[in-house]
Amino acid sequence: MKDTLNITIIQSELHWEDAEKNRHLFSKKIAAISVDTDLIVLPEMFPTGFSMNAKDLAEENDGPSLKWMQSEAKKSKAAITGSVIIKESGHFYNRMFFVYPDGTYKVYDKRHTFTLAKENEVYTEGQKRIIVNYKGWKICPLICYDLRFPVWARNDEEYDVLIYVANWPKIRMLAWDTLLRARAIENMSYCIGVNRTGVDGNHHEYVGHSAIYDVLGEQISQESFEENFTQTIILSKEHIETNRKRFHFLKDRDQFRIFTGKGHTL
Repeated sequence: MKDTLNITIIQSELHWEDAEKNRHLFSKKIAAISVDTDLIVLPEMFPTGFSMNAKDLAEENDGPSLKWMQSEAKKSKAAITGSVIIKESGHFYNRMFFVYPDGTYKVYDKRHTFTLAKENEVYTEGQKRIIVNYKGWKICPLICYDLRFPVWARNDEEYDVLIYVANWPKIRMLAWDTLLRARAIENMSYCIGVNRTGVDGNHHEYVGHSAIYDVLGEQISQESFEENFTQTIILSKEHIETNRKRFHFLKDRDQFRIFTGKGHTL
């Protein structure tokens, strides 16, 4: 178990629907990381941008983007996470991979598909939240629109870190900033949000605001955050344990079950 965890967030523009260029772009950014890191976080759909053109862009689960993540994780000796368009059993998924340095991995399929962009008409929603165990830390990986649904993120498993990867547009940045901080405070966990910059093929503008918040909602990453940047932040187990012991907010949480539209209990 590590008492600290070094998290590197990479905020970048994306080449629209060009996976090879994006993988090359992030290879250079990962190679440029000059400090020790345990986990590298990339944006949502980092190979393509947030595209509904899944028919032409989807990869098999063990396709080139996962293989690239495995290679980069091995070279950097750090875990890597980010989401990719995946086709499986006739369905398309916005799938987040958490790839360990040894190449093994876990997957999370985006639960809340973004109806405003008709993502729900293209991608199949996930049915299961996962908790990743890594170096003695419990990490909950989620994707973009999931941020608006606090019940889905509720910390009923004593996780330490909540991660959102996103393509969240400039027009709704107030919501992004506010909700990331809220998720940290209400769940008494570190909360990490990694967003993109630039303009996509649908002319939506993105200004980043990638950030890391501690369990009290204090931003511990850089405050000037609308340009491309790579930053590594050290997370502390002592910070979590001290504040959870001092403030018993999680012990007072409500108990509940989640029912999906299909009648399943999660």
